[in-house]
Amino acid sequence: MANVLTLIASPETADLTDQLVKRACDSLRQAGAIVQDIRWLAPKIAVDIPFNGIAPNIAQQQAGIALGNAPIDFFAQPVADRQKKLLVADMDSTIIQVECIDELADFAGLKEKVAKITEAAMRGELDFAEALQERVALLAGMDVSVLEKAFTERVVLMPGAIEMVKTMNKMGAKTVLVSGGFTFFTNRVARQTGFHINRANTLNIENDQLTGTVGHPIVDANTKLHSLEEFRQAQGLQINQTLAVGDGANDIPMIKAAGLGVAYHAKPAAAEAADAQINHGDLTALLYLQGYHQDDFAIA
Repeated sequence: MANVLTLIASPETADLTDQLVKRACDSLRQAGAIVQDIRWLAPKIAVDIPFNGIAPNIAQQQAGIALGNAPIDFFAQPVADRQKKLLVADMDSTIIQVECIDELADFAGLKEKVAKITEAAMRGELDFAEALQERVALLAGMDVSVLEKAFTERVVLMPGAIEMVKTMNKMGAKTVLVSGGFTFFTNRVARQTGFHINRANTLNIENDQLTGTVGHPIVDANTKLHSLEEFRQAQGLQINQTLAVGDGANDIPMIKAAGLGVAYHAKPAAAEAADAQINHGDLTALLYLQGYHQDDFAIA
């Protein structure tokens, strides 16, 4: 079969039922598809439905109708080049569960103020570089020891992050973490998860205190896009062999440019720009989208 529809539930709820799978299959057939035997990638969590006879975008529409409000993610795509050889990922609210700058601001009693700016920037309502510099300026005078405290006490990996990165590494992909956040955190998160490369902004420090400025050039949406293209060319890959994942407005260019652009529990603008949306599953959903069985996963 040339195409495949993948249905994915949250591993926490594991509520992908046989009835929901049947509804999706029946909906494809009603649209004129030839549906082959399904393949479970993980019991009650993820399933592949191979099909021919209709285009993936039609299958996507049919799945949406069939599943209704069920808490199931779904994506239809060609089988060719399904397993990607380059991953470029955002960090904050994608690979980790927090926005690091908001957590730093909390130690200065400024979280509410900074978080509002972060939220607006991630929705695309503010210029990213200007918003970053405005927020960092509020941290001027903060002792550098707070960085380690914030990482230790606040930074929590997204469920499935380690499995996703290490499995793609095992399967021969290049994995790159590119963040509009800070190298202090990307260096550590990359080590925890297994990313080959990480890039982010540098917090300027003098006399063991933050100066309230960042190094230039600022890592922004263009940096993420250029990193995708840089590593694609370095690996000798075609666009359709690449995968980008993020949640905010500064991820949109790389999401739109990748062979598979994924919006992960994303802001509306990023979700609209993406090929696939993961709103219910964890980061192992990106492995299921590539057709990996749970037995293929690297152990966290």
